[in-house]
Amino acid sequence: MQNKIDINNIRIQPIVAGWLSKNITLHVARLDELHPVVSGNKWFKLKYYLAAAQQAGYNTIATFGGAYSNHIVAAAFAAQSCGLNSIGIIRGERPAAPSLTLRHAAECGMQLHFVTREQFKNKQLIQQQHTDAYWVNEGGYGPLGAKGAAEILSCVPNLENYNHIVCAVGTGTMLAGLVNSALAHQKVTGISVLKNNFSIIEEVAALLNDKTFINRFTIQHDYHFGGYAKHPPQLIEFMQQIWNTNALPTDIVYTAKTLFAIQQMALSNTITPGSRVLMVHSGGLQGNSSLQKGVLPF
Repeated sequence: MQNKIDINNIRIQPIVAGWLSKNITLHVARLDELHPVVSGNKWFKLKYYLAAAQQAGYNTIATFGGAYSNHIVAAAFAAQSCGLNSIGIIRGERPAAPSLTLRHAAECGMQLHFVTREQFKNKQLIQQQHTDAYWVNEGGYGPLGAKGAAEILSCVPNLENYNHIVCAVGTGTMLAGLVNSALAHQKVTGISVLKNNFSIIEEVAALLNDKTFINRFTIQHDYHFGGYAKHPPQLIEFMQQIWNTNALPTDIVYTAKTLFAIQQMALSNTITPGSRVLMVHSGGLQGNSSLQKGVLPF
């Protein structure tokens, strides 16, 4: 397993699809190829937290997540790579058979503490029980996470050629970073993967460097496919089609829904004809490990 984070691993992949008519160009920034474990946007969102923990003299970081959280395993690996211990507060009872995510996190030395969903809501109380750790919010949400995410676009050659940037939205940290670093002529659209998560607009706005930037982004709420990690047959079929035509791996939580949203927005002219669109592939492919083997061809 490689330990080095090399942004040169990120490439820009053109997408070919019949629904990309009307002279719309779509490229995908393959952040999923950044690193086998700290994949996608995770390293960008974690890097400044890890540096702050070390600078403040902490030897342990702690964070929150679910049993299939990409953030949990990325935080465990990144902390280990930096010589830090890690604690993961996991939402829900300890499973009889740990997920691949939890097994990988434990292999990276993360101490896993399972709490009920009700206890998980009271994060402040949990933090008081581990005052010797440097705490990182779930998903890396916060100014330091957005600061790191703002560096994603610096990995995109000829960034000025794009007039539309699209990404998945969970905590909104990456979206805020992209808005902070996007060029003035670029519209940024977030695809919410959570059902009825309308408060996310304020959460993103809280991380913007300039409050006038709130006019530079929109969030679409119609492509969650029933809620977080829900994956009806229509979404699975779409993922299979995208792989078969472009060899682009997507996941059931974030990127498949984002790409499907781009398709629908292109067909409905929400993305205007002639647009040059950049989709940020946020990684998270291990979310597919919850599917039965053979459901996806990759």
